[in-house]
Order: sequence, then structure tokens, then C-alpha cells
Amino acid sequence: MSNPISHQNIGAARVTRVEEMAGPAFRLSTLFPDWDDALFEAHKDWLVPNYVNPEKMTALLAMHSWVVQLDGLNVLVDTCIGNDKDRMPMERWHHHQGPYLQRLEEAGFRPEDIDMVMCTHLHVDHVGWNTRLRDGRWVPTFPNAKYVFSRADYEHYKDRTGDMDAASFADSVLPIVEHGLAEMTDGEHLLADGLLLEPAPGHTPGHVTLKLESGSEAAIFTGDMLHHPLQVYRPEWTSRFCILPDEARVSRRRVLDYCADRGALLMPAHFGTPHCCHIDRAGEAFALRWHYG
Repeated sequence: MSNPISHQNIGAARVTRVEEMAGPAFRLSTLFPDWDDALFEAHKDWLVPNYVNPEKMTALLAMHSWVVQLDGLNVLVDTCIGNDKDRMPMERWHHHQGPYLQRLEEAGFRPEDIDMVMCTHLHVDHVGWNTRLRDGRWVPTFPNAKYVFSRADYEHYKDRTGDMDAASFADSVLPIVEHGLAEMTDGEHLLADGLLLEPAPGHTPGHVTLKLESGSEAAIFTGDMLHHPLQVYRPEWTSRFCILPDEARVSRRRVLDYCADRGALLMPAHFGTPHCCHIDRAGEAFALRWHYG
């Protein structure tokens, strides 16, 4: 079992991972419509036990945030599920009660210390801790932060009804806008020197990535560009949750090309231990090297 809090340096930046939960999720054949058992057999030696439960053939996924500290700025990337929220039929998420904020504080961050919250996209498991319940109302968890949302995702979800993403928009996105803390972005957006937000559509219409470049080192926070490390070997595989599969394939390959060419760490939202990796070229495809900090 991994430590729920871990730190590493990327050039002059310090990056902290804060885990909300981890464990079995979807059957791989359900998560990936193009699933092929042969790929599991070819990589079985490293997939078990951290990334696949071989008895049930389920993906083992983590839910975590990244906190980037650079030049006095604290940027929180993605905010997981949250507590107290109506998330049926996902029973593990429904009215969840977890120690996320305690872990964040143990890592050195009070809610008031966060300067910016950047959501790679507006799915339910990336916006939850944007808000917390106070006196029956959803209020911003990070009162001093600017919350950066993709305008394309905001427009896509604002009129949605009847599902978890509609519920999370109502309790975790709209209150931020109503409190005047949201900043909507279009296209590339420089958050600060060394922190560049770039469009990476496909998983959602407004999905974005965050590039961190500091000196000779770099990393890219990829949200749900990849759900599982096997997608490094099969970048053409899209998950069942990708709204625009063809665009997702293009965005994923562009990110993998960047990592391979720049030597940037790939830092996704859901990989199990050790959570991030380097990308190497393998002919016309890619391979990964795990990064242990």
C-alpha cells in the first residue's frame, strides 16, 4: 500500500501528492471497449499487484490531487470526490467521509494556503473538494484561491441534468462561480512562469493539461488523458468515459510525444503506486519507466 502523501522536486518546484482513496474500480474490459487480454499477459509481471487485480480483472486506481509549489505559489491540481456529497450509484463516493483535508494539512497546506485550484476537467471525481458543506450550504473549501475552469467544459456541463456530473456541477462548480472565485480559460493559458495550461480535448470537450517546466526538468499533469498505465502501450485505447474518442487519441499521443521528447514526467490523476512515470519511445509506440521520486 502506498503512502497517501508523497513529495518530489521538479527543478525548483516541489510537488506533493495527496491521496483521497485508492482501490479496485472498473473491470478492464468495461473501462476499455477495445480491451485485449493479450496485452495484460504481456505486461502481467509489473501490472500485478499495483495496477490490476488479476482475479477479477479490475483496474486498481487512485484518486489524488497534486500540489505544485513554485515561486511562492501553491497550485492544487484536481480535487477528487469530496465529503458529504450525493454520488449514487457510486456507493464508495456517496456521502463519503474521508481524511483528505487532514492529509492536505499533514502535507503542509491549510485550505487558506492554496492560491490556485486548477481542474483538468469538470468530471465528478476532479471537482469534489472545490467545496465543502457548512451550515447546509456548499462553500469554497479554499477561500483564498482562484479556481481555474475550462470554459468549454463549463458550457458543456452547465445545462446537464440527471447524472453525477450534473450533481457535482451543482454542488462543486456553480458555488465557486457564485462566490466570484472562478476564472474561465480558453486555449493556452499561462498560470505563472513555468506553469502552462494547454487544451487537451477528448475525454471531455474542455479537458486541459498543466505543464510544469523548471530549468532542465519538466512534468505534465494529465488528468484523465490516461486512466491506466496500459494506455502508454495502447494510446489508441480510449476509456468508456471519453466523450470525444477520436480527439482523445490525438491529445493522448501528443502528450506522450511531449514526455518522450522533453523527458517530462507524466503525472496522471489515477495511476497506482508509484503514480508517475517517464515515457520512452519503442518503435512507433511508447513504453514507460516508473519514477520513484
